[in-house]
Amino acid sequence: MKHVHLVGIGGAGMSAIARVLHGRGFRVSGSDRALNPITAALAAEGVTIYEGHAATHVEGAELVLISSAVQPDNPEVSAARAAGIEVLKRREALPFVLEGKTQIAVAGTHGKTTTTALITHLLREVGRDPSYIVGGVMQNTGNNAHAGTGDAFVIEADEYDHMFLGLMPTIGVITNIEHDHPDMFPTFDDTLRAFEGFVGRIPDYDGVLIACADDSGAMRIAKPRRGRGQPTLTYGIHSPEANWQASETADGLVIQGMENGELLEVTLQKALPPALVGAHMRQNMLAALAACVAYGASLTAMMPALLSFKGTGRRLEQMGVYRGVPILSDYGHHPTAIRTTLEAVRQLYPEAAVWAVWQPHTYSRTRTLLGDFAEAFAAADHALITTIYPSRERYQTGDPDGNSIEAAVRGTHHPDVRYSGDLAATALLLRRELTVGAVVIIFSAGDAPKIGEMLLAEGG
Repeated sequence: MKHVHLVGIGGAGMSAIARVLHGRGFRVSGSDRALNPITAALAAEGVTIYEGHAATHVEGAELVLISSAVQPDNPEVSAARAAGIEVLKRREALPFVLEGKTQIAVAGTHGKTTTTALITHLLREVGRDPSYIVGGVMQNTGNNAHAGTGDAFVIEADEYDHMFLGLMPTIGVITNIEHDHPDMFPTFDDTLRAFEGFVGRIPDYDGVLIACADDSGAMRIAKPRRGRGQPTLTYGIHSPEANWQASETADGLVIQGMENGELLEVTLQKALPPALVGAHMRQNMLAALAACVAYGASLTAMMPALLSFKGTGRRLEQMGVYRGVPILSDYGHHPTAIRTTLEAVRQLYPEAAVWAVWQPHTYSRTRTLLGDFAEAFAAADHALITTIYPSRERYQTGDPDGNSIEAAVRGTHHPDVRYSGDLAATALLLRRELTVGAVVIIFSAGDAPKIGEMLLAEGG
């Protein structure tokens, strides 16, 4: 049994790899700076977990995997290299992790976690038992990864640090492409080049690209491939030329798609679950159906499974109810994600006063996209801005702060926008001002869900 050690095992990506390897019978150990619920869950499953980093942790390991955040002078990395143990970054390790599987990879600036989870759910429900790595905890399974017995491996294809260039997908999905991660991709053209590299990993004639026809960035990548005669499918809710479409009729939601080269139309007569509410979620649903059908699943057989999809953690997830007010958590940290999710909240809570609490994520993203962020809160009655979550970055002169961000949002004539300070101060403000008939949604890729925890700790 091969022993694999993971440095930075407490993160979403590395913990998923650990879970898959452990499920395949490898001996797995790992370390992180601090323990968290993810490491606790792995330990309960039989993975050896170390708190902190020490050279002794890699003893006996035959392969060491490291996350992008791990520095070259990490004592475990240094010890592994001194001992002649192979050290691989996550991207370099993917061929080893996915070996022998048919890869279904989902890339995009937004929607890739939900789409990956939905593909996984659909294939599981029709008996395919895929392996999977999802960028969030699936509410239907309670985990973010699994080593299945089926041929398919469904994986969220992250563009950061060019992780998705370690994949060789038979089926590749692009949900959309916008400028993000400016610390990695200074310009939108840099982002496009990365996605072109991802599409280049799909086999020319034995693979298929599935791209959103409603998104100009995705189509800039898809059209050249289609023009070369390489298998390319599109989906959309606004584009009549898309291969996969969905429309509301008096009979229900009509889905049109291609199965075995023929046009197929199916009507869903029941309402979609809350996890699929909103125009952006309907696009994700079409992407997932198209990918599953391209893999060989039956569209008709999958339709009932749509109704049982519960979504993923921190994607419009209800944390609880505080004094009659629902508290929601969402991972949205890009202007488009915030805007589309707020539109979905409006559909779910049409009469509610919507409080949007936003924790800006990284100085570089906030600085680069500030104008778009300012426009993103139009569907919220109240917008609270917390201190910035810096993640891996440090403040530089000229970077935005809470007050300048507040001024930018106020400049769009928003009726109530405030810089609310740190998490405790924001929770205190909400305690003072929330009334029955409101709904709170916390947008954060950092630790701002603690605001909801503080409120709910009072007993709701």
